[in-house]
Amino acid sequence: MNKIEHIGIAVSSLAESIPLYEKLLNTPCYKTEAVENEKVNTAFFKAGPNKIELLESTDPDGVIAKYIAKKGQGLHHIAFEVDDIYTEMKRLEAQGFILLHQEPKKGADNKLICFLHPQSTQGVLIELCQEIKTGQ
Repeated sequence: MNKIEHIGIAVSSLAESIPLYEKLLNTPCYKTEAVENEKVNTAFFKAGPNKIELLESTDPDGVIAKYIAKKGQGLHHIAFEVDDIYTEMKRLEAQGFILLHQEPKKGADNKLICFLHPQSTQGVLIELCQEIKTGQ
């Protein structure tokens, strides 16, 4: 793992949350993106070298909507940048971590992603991210 790629925060409404985070971080939202296969709309902020991703559900039965119903708005996941997501997934699975998917999926911000089940990470949802290179 190279670094924390971003911190994901579940929100009920991007329309309400974007202005709040722009004021809080003193920087504009630099990108919004719909990720249809994950049923979310996302908004990204940079604060120094750090990135924050806001996640809003587009489906009342989506993962983010269910998360907010159960736990409320707030910290959803921590994402780590990796050089080779396939190798990292194999390594972590061999170490006993539970993968939520056996193959990486396309995520927001031009990334391949895979999540680790919180049962295997002491309650923290961990996301692995790899930049999609041309030809992947």
